[in-house]
Amino acid sequence: MKIAFFGTPAFAVPSLAQLVAEGEQIVMAVTQPDRPRGRGHRVQPSLLKTAALAHRIPVLQPERVGDPGFAAALASCGADLGVVAAYGKILPDTILHTPRHGTINVHASLLPRYRGAAPVHRAIIAGERETGVTMIRLVREMDAGPMLARVVRSIADDETSDVVDRALAELGARLLVSTVRDIAAGRATEQPQDHALATLAPRLTTEDGRLDWTRPARAIHNLVRGLHPWPHAFSFLDGSRYLILRTGVEASAGASAARAPGEIVEAGAERLRVACGEGTVLAIHELQPEGRRRLPTRAFLAGHPIDLPAVFQSFPSAE
Repeated sequence: MKIAFFGTPAFAVPSLAQLVAEGEQIVMAVTQPDRPRGRGHRVQPSLLKTAALAHRIPVLQPERVGDPGFAAALASCGADLGVVAAYGKILPDTILHTPRHGTINVHASLLPRYRGAAPVHRAIIAGERETGVTMIRLVREMDAGPMLARVVRSIADDETSDVVDRALAELGARLLVSTVRDIAAGRATEQPQDHALATLAPRLTTEDGRLDWTRPARAIHNLVRGLHPWPHAFSFLDGSRYLILRTGVEASAGASAARAPGEIVEAGAERLRVACGEGTVLAIHELQPEGRRRLPTRAFLAGHPIDLPAVFQSFPSAE
């Protein structure tokens, strides 16, 4: 079949590459316009655009997918099927139904749970033990279309969202190829979602990273994992902001259980332990002072000794 492929970030690249490797005809790649990216804020193409051009696939980058010019370009390419993998924009009905077989989506969750822009992150933050990829037919309502196929993957206790996202991208690519073949052969079946079980996975903001030390250590650890590599969890110590990058959950012991949430229980050698809610303790293994480089705990404490008592706070003390 002739396929029009919509995608933008790294998650989309394995799906495009797998379709090409399996001999599918990609007649058009649609991605978001080049944007300023990285520390230097230089204008750069999306990863999907770079991959598409490497395969000599024509690329379109509409500012608005509802523009008549883009709709005409999509219609003229003669696509039999539209495929979306983390494109980043909602497609109008006119675009969804232009390909002869409609448009399908590679979604990184076990729908109907975690509909939205950040399904992997939100699943890890919630402490889910498994996730997966669901192939759906796209409809007007976000991520609510009938399901065509799914694959399940477990989430390890210390895995971060970037690790899980990369794994799901590869699983999704293989699932996409089999789904495309089923559609082409006329053997694809669709199963409606149970909308009563739907949960939302809204886009992340920097405010999501503000740590509340009254929560149990496990919940804080899950937040740290889910917000890696962006926007990261953060807290304040002596008025300075710190990114909390890697953590572990420890069993509370003795007097640690009686400490106030946020109070540093131990700060020496390689150990930085903080009291959390419900008498639990979080070990910080890696952190980053704002504007400086990230450091493992041992290196951080060697250059920034902490005099106890000291307390991590959700807001700077000046507030």
